[in-house]
Amino acid sequence: MNDKVEYIVMFISEFSEKHHLTRRQAYRYLKEFGGVEMLDKFYDVMHTQSFESMVMDVTAFCHRKGGTLQ
Repeated sequence: MNDKVEYIVMFISEFSEKHHLTRRQAYRYLKEFGGVEMLDKFYDVMHTQSFESMVMDVTAFCHRKGGTLQ
């Protein structure tokens, strides 16, 4: 469980940098558009991929759920 939490925290940090958001803004965005749930549910696969690739994939997922970031 600790590994998953660490991964999600690191992911939020990477996501915030990519989209020029604060970590708080990034977390709220990911929470609102299902990104945090996706990270939790698919951690076993996602943590084996690069952060760059996963940030792009989660960004696209959130966009399909109504998010405005691309």
